[in-house]
Amino acid sequence: MCIFCKIVNGEIPSNKILEDEHFMAFHDINPIAPVHILIIPKVHVECFQDVNGEMMAAITPFIQDVATKMGLDRSGYRLVTNNGADGGQEVPHLHFHLLGGGRLKWTHLHHDNPKESM
Repeated sequence: MCIFCKIVNGEIPSNKILEDEHFMAFHDINPIAPVHILIIPKVHVECFQDVNGEMMAAITPFIQDVATKMGLDRSGYRLVTNNGADGGQEVPHLHFHLLGGGRLKWTHLHHDNPKESM
């Protein structure tokens, strides 16, 4: 069972922001922004490639509610999902990072030497 499934089951504590019968939002334990929330489906979906349109339609208003609850709906925020190893996904459970609380920078995202990739 993955770490996010354990959080959903209450086996691992989390600092919850919002929860309903299908989704959960909680603070990231290693934040990279003043506000860094993880938003997950309660059912295990490994990655974005495995999610269906019905779940995406349902999670959208949930994410918007989290942004509003955190006061980010007017000031702005970044929503990120990493997909697969090369995409930076560390936990094999679909999750979205809601980042905000200040002006966010855009950093260089590639770890390899681009000249070597040519």
